[in-house]
Amino acid sequence: MCRGPLQFWRTAPACRSSTAPALSAFSTPVYLAGMSTATAAPATPVTEFDPRYPVGRFRRAEANLTDHPTHIATIAALPENLRAAIDRLSDAQLDTPYREGGWTVRQLVHHLADSHVNSYVRMRLALTEDWPTIKPYDEKLWADLSDARTAPIDLSLQILEGLHARWVLLLRSLQGDQWQRGYVHPENGRQTLAEAAALYAWHCRHHVAHITELRKRSGW
Repeated sequence: MCRGPLQFWRTAPACRSSTAPALSAFSTPVYLAGMSTATAAPATPVTEFDPRYPVGRFRRAEANLTDHPTHIATIAALPENLRAAIDRLSDAQLDTPYREGGWTVRQLVHHLADSHVNSYVRMRLALTEDWPTIKPYDEKLWADLSDARTAPIDLSLQILEGLHARWVLLLRSLQGDQWQRGYVHPENGRQTLAEAAALYAWHCRHHVAHITELRKRSGW
């Protein structure tokens, strides 16, 4: 199951009808622009590698909001790509920050479960209510809770497998104007489901790359 350092990110085929995440070709990195969904100015050229954003920041103004199959395939592939990224890591390695001052690998895994549960619920609210205002959460404080710092990662890996199977089923069912439904974030404003899918596809690659880049630097 363990893959070489350049073989961690793959994308599930968008045409698969199966609910289980599947892998095929490697995805092409999309250098978008952090997790803020506010419209931003064009990115300045990156002159050196920033370990905080190994695949680039997310910028809504630059994101491809119509390539739904690619975004869905990336979301579908996250559980298996994440398992590959953390394969055979010891507890000591799981408790290593991905960068100085950053979250540990364990916290990253639990954060993905926390974040994606929230996103899935927000999308369901957007499809059943008229532009609901969602409740944000403080991801830094959530990541500092005892379970996020110490719980076995298998707990969140199991959550992600079931969650992403349901999430992908939902996303593949969307048609036409449904992609333009959305919700209101109290800090970032209105966000359509097309924008949310692009954002969370980036989010999948973003955190898996935190782990794979740490492994490369550490020789794990």
